[in-house]
Amino acid sequence: MLNIVIFGAPGSGKGTQSDLLIRRYGLKHVSTGDLLRFEIKAGSELGKTADQYISKGHLVPDEIMIEILEDLIKKNLDKKGFIFDGFPRTLSQGEALDNKLEKNGLNITAVLSLDVKDKELTNRLLKRGQLSGRSDDNGHTIKSRLQVYHQQTEPLKEYYAKQDKLITIPGEGSVDEVFKLIEQAIDHLTGG
Repeated sequence: MLNIVIFGAPGSGKGTQSDLLIRRYGLKHVSTGDLLRFEIKAGSELGKTADQYISKGHLVPDEIMIEILEDLIKKNLDKKGFIFDGFPRTLSQGEALDNKLEKNGLNITAVLSLDVKDKELTNRLLKRGQLSGRSDDNGHTIKSRLQVYHQQTEPLKEYYAKQDKLITIPGEGSVDEVFKLIEQAIDHLTGG
């Protein structure tokens, strides 16, 4: 089973590259952002709680995310693998994900870290906000989200590097150029 974490700051292209990985390798997409936006739109209690954090640029508490993910993993054990997009975002989430996967006889194959400079990330997110109308893609929230990423999420790089699973991918090229680098890295790992 091929289990990949796609990692990077908001606006780094995780969702776009995840879509390409899903098509190429037949993986089950696990986007916590999509799951949370669905819950918020549905007006569920989980969605209301999550929105209180997201609207301020903060991370949703670990226990909520872990609960959602464990349920999703158990329901999809028949898939070729998973691509985790937007999760884990903290060291404790990384450890919890490893534990939940191990509990189900699985592990992370590779962690793809999309490397993009903050200025480029801000430009991408502002443009996305204009095109999609996403309320969290505004100047104030973007600044907060990038600070949270640098403080809480970047430490995961060292965590996965120690496991020899971290692969850094330059993320400022075209979508196709970045995907080509990702594809080469995965094919090298899998012998494909």
